[in-house]
Amino acid sequence: MASFDASELREGSRRRATARPRGPALARVVDVEGPNGLRLRHYRPSEQARPRVVFAHGGGFVLGDLDTHDRICRRLADACDVEVLAVDYRRAPEHPYPAAVDDVVAVLRWARPVAVAGDSAGGYLATMACLRLRDAGEELPAGQVLMFPNTDLTLSQPSIVDEGSGHALDTDFLVWAVEQWTPRAADRAPASPLLTTDLRGMPATVLVTAEHDALRDEGNAYARRLTEAGVRVLHRQEPGLEHNFIQQEASSPAAAAADDRLFADVRTLLNG
Repeated sequence: MASFDASELREGSRRRATARPRGPALARVVDVEGPNGLRLRHYRPSEQARPRVVFAHGGGFVLGDLDTHDRICRRLADACDVEVLAVDYRRAPEHPYPAAVDDVVAVLRWARPVAVAGDSAGGYLATMACLRLRDAGEELPAGQVLMFPNTDLTLSQPSIVDEGSGHALDTDFLVWAVEQWTPRAADRAPASPLLTTDLRGMPATVLVTAEHDALRDEGNAYARRLTEAGVRVLHRQEPGLEHNFIQQEASSPAAAAADDRLFADVRTLLNG
């Protein structure tokens, strides 16, 4: 089984972020301290208060930070006219499951946002935090925005094999990342949103997947299960695109068009 160096991967992720164009200018972008000393970044598209969205970045539970996803958060705030509160949650392998879920839950309790969003592993954290709040009988965000999310840590869906080579996300990395997040194999099924017995009472959901993504099938299946549970779901599988297309709009007109559709869905979600 392939092995990776977390420090090298993190440095590569930061270099790629630096090479991307800067996101739109906003009225205010400021780092703040959240609950339990968590570092947050608060984006405001105007001086007037706007609905607040908590954002959890992707990166296989191991990579990513406030800077790697700064452009996404700026674009989300600008396109959807929302305040975005990005979470610098604790990462594996230093902090395995459920540390990052605990962090996102703490921010949701503290910020009381209208929605929670995330890409890839961040989408997993967003929906796991909602499940935690629901099961505790606590107030939930009205919506969740899940961009090509992990939902099945057992990695048993067909697209893991069918789309797990030659595209943006390889199966070897996925297997390694899941092992860093959940070192105990016995934790993986119970910690998988797709395998949760009852999804009733979850927030209205925007969920987007990509045709050539190893996580495609588990995202599509999660959208179906939420719908079957009575949750209002806006779901789209984007044709021809790969995992993480939200980061590729500067070089791909198809990705840029898909992002526009996603932002339109988020606006629809937030407007009820």
